[in-house]
This record gives sequence, C-alpha cells and structure tokens, in this order.
Amino acid sequence: MEIEMITGRIAQNLEHLKRYTSTPDAGCTRLPFTKETREAVDYLRKEMEEIGLEVKEDAAGNVYGILRGTDPTLPCVMTGSHIDSVLHGGNYDGIGGVVCSLEVARQIVEMGLEHKRDLVVIGFMDEEGMRFGTGYFGSGAILGHRNAEYTRQFSDINGVTIAEAMREYGLDPDKVEDAAWPEGSIGNFVEAHIEQGPVLDQKNIEIGLVTGIVGIQRYMVKVYGRADHAGTTPMDMRLDAADVAAKVISKIADWAREKADGTVATVGLIKVPNGGMNIVAEEVEFTVDIRSMNNDNINDIANRIKAALTRECKIMGGSFKIDTKLVITPVELSKSMLDKLETSCKTHGFSYMRMPSGAGHDSLEIGQQLPTVMVFVPSKDGRSHTPVEFSRYSDLAKASVLMTDLIADLLNK
Repeated sequence: MEIEMITGRIAQNLEHLKRYTSTPDAGCTRLPFTKETREAVDYLRKEMEEIGLEVKEDAAGNVYGILRGTDPTLPCVMTGSHIDSVLHGGNYDGIGGVVCSLEVARQIVEMGLEHKRDLVVIGFMDEEGMRFGTGYFGSGAILGHRNAEYTRQFSDINGVTIAEAMREYGLDPDKVEDAAWPEGSIGNFVEAHIEQGPVLDQKNIEIGLVTGIVGIQRYMVKVYGRADHAGTTPMDMRLDAADVAAKVISKIADWAREKADGTVATVGLIKVPNGGMNIVAEEVEFTVDIRSMNNDNINDIANRIKAALTRECKIMGGSFKIDTKLVITPVELSKSMLDKLETSCKTHGFSYMRMPSGAGHDSLEIGQQLPTVMVFVPSKDGRSHTPVEFSRYSDLAKASVLMTDLIADLLNK
C-alpha cells in the first residue's frame, strides 16, 4: 500500500484531533475525564465504526474497537496508545500511536486478510498521570490493577478525586474493575509512539525498535515546619521547612548522576503553601520522579531521599510525609516481535536502530504481564511535552506499515 495514502489518512486524523484541547493557542491540554477527552473519544469512535470495528468503552474510560477473527476463543492482538496529554503538551504524544493503530486496522481490512484472532485497537485513559499525579490508569485497569479504592485515593489540584471525575464523565468508579480483561484473553500488545527524545532525529533514522522501558517511581513529599517572622526569629530557633526541602532537593540530581547508566531523577514541582517573602516556611511540597532500567538504582535513590529527610528533619525539629504515587519496575520488550519488526524494516528499506525508552508508556504497564513491543518515530529536535512537539506524518505512516506486517502475522498464529 502506498505510503503517501497512509500518510494522508494519518494526517487527516491527527489534524482533526488537534481541536480537542482546553488550551487551543498554547499546545494540547487534554486531561483525563474532561470535555476534551470526551470529544476526542467520540471522534475515535466514529473512525473505528467507519473502518468496521465493533466499538466499546469500558468502565475505566478506555475506548476500543474490535475487528473480529474467526476463532473467538484465541487471545486477541491489541494495539494502541493513550488519548490524554500533559498541560500545554504536543499533538503527537500518545494520540499519534492511537492513530497508527487505527491505520493498522484499515490496512488489515483493505488487505482482505482472513484472520483467526480478534484485532483490538485501543485508546487508553490517563497514561500521563498529569491530572492526578499517578499514571497508566486505563492500561492498568485492563490488567485488573485498578479498583474503586484506588479511584478515591488520588485527587487533582482542585481536590477532585479520580472517582469524582469519573462520575462527572459518566462512569461509575465502583465498577472500574469491570474493565479488566480475563486472564489469557490478550495475546500480544503493540504500541507506536513518538520517541520524545533526540536520538532518532539527530541520527536521521526513521524507526526506533524499543528493547526495554525504564522503571519509574513517583513521590509527593511534604515537609512540615513552623511559620514564623523572617526578621525576628533567630536562625537557631527556626523550624524552616524550606531549608530542609532545599538541602534534600539539592542532592537528588547528583545521586542520579552518580549511577552513570542513564538513571535520572527529577524534582518537577515545588510549592510553599501560604508562603511569603517574609515568612519562615511552615510547609513545602515537592515531587520526585526517578527512572532507570536498573530498579536497584531507583530504590537506592528513593531510600537516600527518605534517609536525608529523616536526618534533616531531626536536626530542624520538624517532620515529613511521603505519598507514593507510582511504582513500576523496568520491562524488557518481546525479542521475537522485535526480530519480526527488524525484518520488516529491511524489507521496506526503512532505516532503524534498537534502543531503550527513557519515557514510560502504556507498554511499560502492559509489558509486565504480556508479550509487548514498541515502535518509535523521530521527534523533531527531541522535543516533547511542549507545544513545539512535532513528528512527521510520513514517519508515523512507516511505523503503521511495520505494525501491520507484524500484526497480520500474529493474527493467524
């Protein structure tokens, strides 16, 4: 099938989906369980129906379309990515992979391929974790990793819990476990995604074949001191939460650098509630995101943070609290599926390289349990999670062709 035709269809889908943002002049902001997500889901439903898929939405807010095979007892082949975005993000992260998967289904239908297994194209709810500070909600739900208690445990900056947001969206959080697929019903998962880094773009390589995905731990840390006057309170009589937080935060990046193997640690948000220039800080909140292909490195940095907080709070006289937002271990992706994708790259003449992913994806959650593979396409200048994020539609088309080769084979295994 002509790459130009596929490129045009992908472009049409993504150009339309760009409309569904709450910040139309400042990037894509499509947070989970919002009006913008509903509009994007309704558009995807229409596209799935036009292809001839049997369309459903589950109890977690995922949308999926099924192309039925001849043997419903066999585990399906699932492909897709996420619908949501970060605040003021780009128009390709996540949703580009969903559109690639739609295009795979179109190509399978147009090929007239008879197949035994069902093909499932899915758009996941809340991969990013931007609104509630968690992540992988929809992909975790299909694996049975989310329940009603989970939806009441986390809230957004306005105090709205996942459960409350789900109700407003039209879902029942008490039924979220209904989104779980029976064990053995999903055979393989295939995901396309923009790289979100500079490697493919700098090397002028068309395709990245992802060998593994880093593990991630995320924490919200709160340090508690005492509010006092900044001018009249002697330094040795202060319970200064900002002083403690700063001493710990200043070490975190260096602890990651010590590992020297791609481990990263980020403090992406710092807040001083009720703070002021002339007030000793009573409370400081900050987030920590730690990632590595080596889970021992992640645990070591997390333990160092807790030890440093304990030590500094003891000196200062205050206290701290750590809320765990996400813990997920690194995953190696399917070598057999990678080999098939590599063969397809050679057949089509696409340049490629094998590479790890430093970003988390729905494949990180799913790959813990199921044979999973990812295909990357270049991100211009490596930029992502920003309005300037850009990937060529032609590269996404090439990814969809590779995925179609692989999935067409898997559907008859």
